[in-house]
Amino acid sequence: MSSGSLEERKQLDAAEIGAIAHLYRGEVYRSTIWRTRLDTTTNWAVVTLGIALSLAFSDPDASALPLILVGVLIMFFLMLEARRYRYFNVWRARCRWLEVHFFAPMLHDGDLHMEEGWQRILAEDYWKPRYHVSMFVAIGRRIRRNYFWILLIQTGAYMGKLIVHPGPLTGYDQLFERAAIGPIDGTYVLGFGAAYCLALGLFAFWSWNDDKRRARRSPERSSMG
Repeated sequence: MSSGSLEERKQLDAAEIGAIAHLYRGEVYRSTIWRTRLDTTTNWAVVTLGIALSLAFSDPDASALPLILVGVLIMFFLMLEARRYRYFNVWRARCRWLEVHFFAPMLHDGDLHMEEGWQRILAEDYWKPRYHVSMFVAIGRRIRRNYFWILLIQTGAYMGKLIVHPGPLTGYDQLFERAAIGPIDGTYVLGFGAAYCLALGLFAFWSWNDDKRRARRSPERSSMG
C-alpha cells in the first residue's frame, strides 16, 4: 500500500481490529436481509404478472385489460423495491469499503492503492448516515437488473393478445379497435403504453449513464454507492 495511505491510516490495536471484524459481520448480515427483501418484491411482480397472463389468455374472448392493470401493481412493486434498494445499497457499500480498504491490504503482500482518508469517510458515513444513490438511480438500476424483463413480457403479452385474440389480426384499424377500453379510444391506450415503456427506458438509460459517470470518477470502483 502507498506511503500516503499509510500516513492517513489510524493504527488500530487488536481490540479495535476485532471490533471492526464484528462490525463487518453485522453489515454483511444487514445487506443479506435487505437483499432478500429485494427478491421478495420481484417475486410479487412476477406472480401478479403470471395471474394477469392467465386471466388474459384463459379464453379468446377474455379482455386484455388485466395486462394493463397489472402494470399499476408492477410500478408499485418497482417503487417499493427501489426504496428497499437504497437501504440495501448503504450496507452493501460499507461492506465493500471495508473489504477493499481494510481486509484486502491485510491479505495482500504487495502494493495496493487505497483512497486517502478512507477511515474518515467510513466514520462520517456512520456518524451521518445517508443514501448513496438517488431514488431515480435506484429505480433505473432495478429496471436494468430485473424489471426490464418483466416489462418486456408484459408488453409482448399485451400486443400478442391484441394480435391473436379473438382471431388473427387483419389490419391496423382492428388493432386500435381491440385496444380500446370502454370510451377510451385505442389510439390513446396504445399511446399511453408507448409512453409508459419509453419513460421506464429513460430511467434505465439515465441510471446507466450515472453509473458510468461514477466509474469514470473512481476508476478503482471502490467508492461508496
